[in-house]
Amino acid sequence: MPTYVYAIVAADHPARLEGLQGVGSPPAALRTVSAGDLTAVVSDAEEGLRAKRRDVLAHEAVVESLMADGATLPMRFGLLGPDDGKVAEVLEHDGDAYRTRLTELDGHLEFHLKAARDEQDLLREIVADSEEVRQLNERTRSGDAAQEDRVALGELVAREIAGRNAERAEDTLRRLEPVAARVSRSEPGSGDFLNVSFLVPTGASKEFVHAVQEEADRRGDACTFTLTGPLPPYSFV
Repeated sequence: MPTYVYAIVAADHPARLEGLQGVGSPPAALRTVSAGDLTAVVSDAEEGLRAKRRDVLAHEAVVESLMADGATLPMRFGLLGPDDGKVAEVLEHDGDAYRTRLTELDGHLEFHLKAARDEQDLLREIVADSEEVRQLNERTRSGDAAQEDRVALGELVAREIAGRNAERAEDTLRRLEPVAARVSRSEPGSGDFLNVSFLVPTGASKEFVHAVQEEADRRGDACTFTLTGPLPPYSFV
């Protein structure tokens, strides 16, 4: 049966697993696999394990319990190895990289931020600022615009939206990065101008949350900031 990997820790980590359950139905028993000064917390799991709520919560509970006792590299849900022996081989082969990452993540948590600008408010700003957009928009609304004018208006507005969102994202990051140790950016979803994870020292968590709130207040009601965390540092493993 495949070996399911929850996290990697140092061999001297307490790895207290009492009272915790693994994924699967019935829940799998947790165990450890060690190689040198590294240990993986694992269990058995069937191939094709799906992300059911109970299993996701079990995975998260194991990771959070380990993090409470020391530096932990959390693995994403669903990571399987062929067997315990192969997991041990990987620990040995990639040991230097795992040790480096454990040192980097020790005493840190992840926060994830998404930020969006109200679309209608943004469009009103673009129309107010751009004479070319206003002229094309007026011709389009009057019915006098040719097809190429409609295409040109759509392309111009799209460029304005992209440019303003990129500028807003960079400005927001400049204000928040000083509180974080590292940043991991992802492509923003539809309507968002920012989709980013921050690796924050545990002792600076309150300071970071306050900085995000200040930035949200500065941006006003036209922008929506959604902050999730603290989380295990999955984005930085």
